[in-house]
Amino acid sequence: MRMIAVQEAAGTVLCHDITRIVPGGDKGPAFRKGHVVRPEDVPELLRLGKEHLYVWEVGPGQVHEDDAARRIATAVAGAGVVLTEPCEGRINILADRRGLLRINVDTLRRLNAIEDVAVATLHGNIAVTPGQMLAGTRVVPLVVPDERLEAVEAVCATSGPVVWVQVFRALRVGVVTTGSEVYHGRIEDKFGPVLRRKFGNLGCTVVRQVVVPDDRDMTVRAIRRLLAEGVELLAVTGGMSVDPDDLSPSSIRAAGGRVVAYGAPAFPGAMFLLAFLDDVPVVGLPGCVMYHRASVFDLLVPRLVAGERLTREDIVELGHGGLCAMCPDCRYPACGFGKS
Repeated sequence: MRMIAVQEAAGTVLCHDITRIVPGGDKGPAFRKGHVVRPEDVPELLRLGKEHLYVWEVGPGQVHEDDAARRIATAVAGAGVVLTEPCEGRINILADRRGLLRINVDTLRRLNAIEDVAVATLHGNIAVTPGQMLAGTRVVPLVVPDERLEAVEAVCATSGPVVWVQVFRALRVGVVTTGSEVYHGRIEDKFGPVLRRKFGNLGCTVVRQVVVPDDRDMTVRAIRRLLAEGVELLAVTGGMSVDPDDLSPSSIRAAGGRVVAYGAPAFPGAMFLLAFLDDVPVVGLPGCVMYHRASVFDLLVPRLVAGERLTREDIVELGHGGLCAMCPDCRYPACGFGKS
């Protein structure tokens, strides 16, 4: 950093904000710290009363913060994202599609261990929409040695991107709703509308809903009927507890389902079931999915829609962060639910 005459400042980097004050009007920065002075800026700086500036000179082997942020963002960005223009040394990474946010946490940790490098992201495995901010990149000083950026680029060249959006598949979904009280019309079905909305938000379509009583044989036939009609994901609602007349888990098994896990360390949603019938995911959904804005559905089903074949280990991992705080005003996913 050194002091320099304004007339000699073109090509240097400001070390501080330059404030413009309009009498009776606004006060704010005319030029921000990190700005690269252009020849056309000199008259304006003189009008602002600046005859000398404190500047950084970008020497050989050094990179300005804007260019550094762009190189880092380019290195970490994968499919389904776009980059903003730099603002005060930072570039944001935005989603350009609806899908599942994926973060390579190990690589992210390695990058932030490189001196002067800062990359921050949202938690992964959440549904995102076009234009949503996913990550930000910058360096700490106004200029940074080129070898720091080369280290970032080398890590990403080996490990792959850090931030990307895995597109949701437009699946045909079948729903089997169990419960004699619904089947006989004693109460109104509330599960169907909720699932149509939730799956619709993921780009899927509920093509058929079959309502059956608390009868294992009828539930098995409904499951097999929907599979024969070509559904690509099957949701069985109700009957997921351990009461004697709650038959959904045994019905899924009787239909040939290979159960990955029955029960999940997530509240709400502990009675969740995941199975596969051939390659078709089958989810047994407890009643909490109807009346909680965020539940085990939102933690796991988007991953299935994105094409991930979940394992029991994936479900076990939910425990750290799997407790919903039941906030009076739900802010999910801008909260800790499901985040480890």
